[in-house]
Amino acid sequence: MTQQRVGLIGLGLMGSAIAERLIAAKWVVLGYDIDRSRCEALRHGGGDVAADPAQVASDCDRIILSLPTTDIVEAVVGQMEAHLRSGQIIIDTTTGDPARTAALGARLAARGVGYLDATISGSSAQTRRGDVIVMAGGRREIFAACEDIFRCFARRWFHVGEWGSGAQMKLVSNLVLGLNRAALAEGLTFAKALELDLEATLAILMESAAYSRVMDTKGRKMIAGDFAVQAKLSQHLKDVRLILAAAQAAGLELPLSAEHHQLLEAAEVAGFGEADNSAIVQAFTLKK
Repeated sequence: MTQQRVGLIGLGLMGSAIAERLIAAKWVVLGYDIDRSRCEALRHGGGDVAADPAQVASDCDRIILSLPTTDIVEAVVGQMEAHLRSGQIIIDTTTGDPARTAALGARLAARGVGYLDATISGSSAQTRRGDVIVMAGGRREIFAACEDIFRCFARRWFHVGEWGSGAQMKLVSNLVLGLNRAALAEGLTFAKALELDLEATLAILMESAAYSRVMDTKGRKMIAGDFAVQAKLSQHLKDVRLILAAAQAAGLELPLSAEHHQLLEAAEVAGFGEADNSAIVQAFTLKK
């Protein structure tokens, strides 16, 4: 039986986790990243390494993008564009600007190239366990054609509308998730100031009406000051900026997200931008 083949551009925290799941499911992964050490890690893990994005476009019918920003997505697609052909599909997992994402989908469709903004809810650690969901915008038939890929790393996947709607849904999800994380950080900081035992506090919160899954994934990291990266704080700050911009475009104020933005900026200025996003707990003890 011939192995399935897929391209993957962007081998950072999320991209490498997706690659691991695909390789474990016996897919041939042709990957590329500007960081050659990440390429070597892919090769060591059983994947193939491309010389550049153009080779990925030439050699693969389906291509996953796992990139930090819309700017980088547009630049990478530009590098691939001369090599793209009708019938190919680009699966863009980047949390990006919804309007620009929609425009990219239309531009690619005009060339016969399918496009999904297939955003992921969950961290790289959760992706490695196959415990994330995919929220995809784009044509339904393109979504259906990619379910075999989603099945390799996600527990559920949803078609949420046209191009850009996957990015929009991810911003909604990240708004709620980020505020849950900030609320937990503030609650643990409050408990510490009251001289409560933090492990006991977390255990009680996890059994209480206040419970959220953030407590499972970030609670002990906050208590221990273990900010080994699962998802960077700077990336979530980027997402909150996108959230606020999208809300402004819709004529809406988001007061909690505005405060969250200030907390994240303070943590980044204090040197926690490259740390795990659980480091937001540090923002509550910074001197004003």
